Amino acid sequence: MASVTQTLPSAHQSLFEAKAKSGYTFEQLAQRMGRSEVWVAAVFYAQAKPTPEDLQKLANILGVSSSVLKKDLGEHFYPERGLGKMPPSDALLYRLYEIIQVYGYPLKSVIHEKFGDGIMSAIAFEAHVDKVEKDGSDYVKLSFLGKWLPYAKF
Repeated sequence: MASVTQTLPSAHQSLFEAKAKSGYTFEQLAQRMGRSEVWVAAVFYAQAKPTPEDLQKLANILGVSSSVLKKDLGEHFYPERGLGKMPPSDALLYRLYEIIQVYGYPLKSVIHEKFGDGIMSAIAFEAHVDKVEKDGSDYVKLSFLGKWLPYAKF
């Protein structure tokens, strides 16, 4: 079975190859670019639109041609967001899917109690991943920050 990265456009596959050669993590790239690591990873997976400045920074950091990046990922590039089949078969992605399956409606209810009738934006949005030690074990802490968008009355 092909990896998701093998199904990406060639420019994105090239980014992954350059990242592997460089040894940089998404966190290190993000720090050097002045972006978040989740957003930088989204660029690599063709899920976020980089600015010309982002492309220049990536080219400089990874030692790739900025003209090639700008040609393939420049002004004309718009992501087709949403990757992979549902439900996902990857174990970690499936756990995230399972979290929404189990806790989605409880989270929705709590959010509505606190904010009213509306939705959390995935456009005016940030996601962060932290490693936390608890009781001698490593834990994953996911944080989402999305703008609240109340439904309009008309």
